[in-house]
Amino acid sequence: MGKRNRNRQKNQDRNGKAGGRSRDDAGWGAGYAEIVKENKLFEQYYQELKIVPEGEWEQFMDAMREPLPATIRITGYKSHANEILHCLKEKYFKELQDLEVDGQKIEMPQALSWYPDDLAWHTNLSRKILRKSPLLEKFHQFLVSETESGNISRQEAVSMIPPLLLKIEPHHKILDMCAAPGSKTAQLIEMLHADMDVPFPEGFVIANDVDNKRCYLLVHQAKRLNSPCIMVVNHDASSIPRLQIDCDGKKDILFYDRILCDVPCSGDGTMRKNIDVWKKWTTNNSLHLHGLQLRIAIRGVEQLAVGGRMVYSTCSLNPVEDEAVIASLLEKCEGALELIDASNDLPGLKWMPGITSWKLMTKGGEWYNDWSEVPESRHTQIRPTMFPPKDLEKLKEMKLERCMRILPHHQNTGGFFVAVLMKKAPMPWNRRYPKLRNKGAEAVAASEETPAETADEGGDATAEDKLKDLEDSQESSVKKDGVCGPPPSKKMKLFGFKEDPFVFITEDDPVFPPIQKFYNLSCTFPKLNLLTRTHEGKKRNLYMVSKELRNVLLNNSERMKVINTGVKVLSRNNDGEEFGCAFRLAQEGIYTLFPYINARIINVGVEDIKVLLTQENPFLSKLCDEAHAQAKQIAMGSIVLRYTPDPEKPDSPQCPIVLCGWRGKTSIRAFVPKNERFHYLRMLGVEVFRERKREDSVAPKAEKGDNGEELSGQPTVQDSEEMEAEGDGESESTVEPLVSDGKEADKIEGTEKVLAAEPL
Repeated sequence: MGKRNRNRQKNQDRNGKAGGRSRDDAGWGAGYAEIVKENKLFEQYYQELKIVPEGEWEQFMDAMREPLPATIRITGYKSHANEILHCLKEKYFKELQDLEVDGQKIEMPQALSWYPDDLAWHTNLSRKILRKSPLLEKFHQFLVSETESGNISRQEAVSMIPPLLLKIEPHHKILDMCAAPGSKTAQLIEMLHADMDVPFPEGFVIANDVDNKRCYLLVHQAKRLNSPCIMVVNHDASSIPRLQIDCDGKKDILFYDRILCDVPCSGDGTMRKNIDVWKKWTTNNSLHLHGLQLRIAIRGVEQLAVGGRMVYSTCSLNPVEDEAVIASLLEKCEGALELIDASNDLPGLKWMPGITSWKLMTKGGEWYNDWSEVPESRHTQIRPTMFPPKDLEKLKEMKLERCMRILPHHQNTGGFFVAVLMKKAPMPWNRRYPKLRNKGAEAVAASEETPAETADEGGDATAEDKLKDLEDSQESSVKKDGVCGPPPSKKMKLFGFKEDPFVFITEDDPVFPPIQKFYNLSCTFPKLNLLTRTHEGKKRNLYMVSKELRNVLLNNSERMKVINTGVKVLSRNNDGEEFGCAFRLAQEGIYTLFPYINARIINVGVEDIKVLLTQENPFLSKLCDEAHAQAKQIAMGSIVLRYTPDPEKPDSPQCPIVLCGWRGKTSIRAFVPKNERFHYLRMLGVEVFRERKREDSVAPKAEKGDNGEELSGQPTVQDSEEMEAEGDGESESTVEPLVSDGKEADKIEGTEKVLAAEPL
């Protein structure tokens, strides 16, 4: 979004060339006018496989050629998500209800029938239409602003399915194996925080991606949710390391309750939005990816706890990437896995059952029904696991029809495949092999049981011994076609990887007592969960992670390539020491920290919040009498501004709001990033719009605050009828890790620039 202005000329230059995006089609309901949406090999292949019901082929192909509707999902935690939904329905949708553009009534956004609580919507409104009406432009501006502040995510409809089928609960330990760019990861985090009153759920999400750069995109997505229960790591998913944790003083292996295995794929289900796939698609794409997909899936079930659930998914319609991987996985696992019937988990979702018979086709159009037909010259490209199992009885027991294939024409979506697996027993190669080793290692036979069972049966073997035995057993297992065994493991590469350390504060760290005293933190506050990113010098920022993630970090520093974790809760304020505390509260982590704060709290009402979010540095007297009286009793320094909903005032926000602020000598201010200001003001019924930035414009001289600090601009407030269409010139934003690197200059040093949004 942010780079749109800078790349505008480049995009205009591309128009008219193959692959160039038409400006009028860009954005919502994007399309490429120049690319011919035809691929004879694609049609020949899928018509022969009969993945589309009889008589529906033309509908299927017509849908594949149509632009994909834009789909949004309301993110955030329960009560705040409901407020955004209320705002959408009662304000923006009502305004659009009878709107006509060029004499035609516009198509209203529609809720996805199968997504719970009406929290996901799709619309066919294109940018060209959006520009023709101020009301539509205002709606678009709302979506852009709420997306930037993390309250709305633009996510393809079918991409929302896998997290829902995982059935996440707050105590689950979750691994997202191929997580970037992070829209599904965000869903997992939201489900983990289903109860907003619990600042630290027992569970956590470890989000992994093999691409270091994409990991930072993942960090950007996760940061918007401000969760202390997320960790981003950088590993090859097919060889992601086993981790160990401390259980009552004993080291044990970490097994996950839920695993999302959304593997790299050929992506032919995304043709509606990724137009280049039309000309690049061949059957070779799937043949090249099948082995990697199977290795990732096997590594996933190895790390899944017995009784746990793993969802395997692709945005491909090809059975080589879909049913073939599941069938091979089930065959290798010898009954340790079960394919679950999830048909009733998402009422309203239309899907086709998995197929049980398929054949392979080469790029040249040659067909093979069975491995025995494949010439030896192609044995390196085509493998036995790509074909259906020969044993019909075994094939029937697999129940591949329980797989779910979503076709584009059934619900106006992209194409997708998903399968839900439950682990019933340890993997056979881990269960068997250690019996051939020395007696001390026999305990590894139970290593995939629950941690408690492992500790009881482990004998003299330590968790490190068990980990080594498991890895050795996987490397030494015989792997032949049709014979149970895992893929060869890959060595973890740490070369070229460098991140600043994660340093937890100690029991006697002198930085904490002044903080505890100043904010009167509860005695239950988990101070050992606080961390910094530097061994030397002053601590600039303090971050928090959950107890379980702290456990993981402390016991796996040499095993994991951790990119980021935690949420910022406190920032050093060089002028703050004279007020009694060197650290101010940070808005990112206020919902995590607030349950433990017992001092420096001012209760504010709706009108108070409007004043604080629309005025630069208002006098204390501008607050209502009650809030004014409370503020006068509090000394200068960092404060909490708390709004508590009143059920007797249904027109006011019905969710709690907690903001960070600063009590000056005679004034008060909110420390809230711009995008969040827009968000809260809209929830209060105030119309706001972003002033368009122009390269040739001259910025107004900054005003001075209470302590002489420089202030940035505020949102412009207007009545709805004065709303101006803004265009698409958003300012550029950059990616900021969840935890800063300790070297970067603090963006809010002391009390400077407190009103400016920190880069994401």
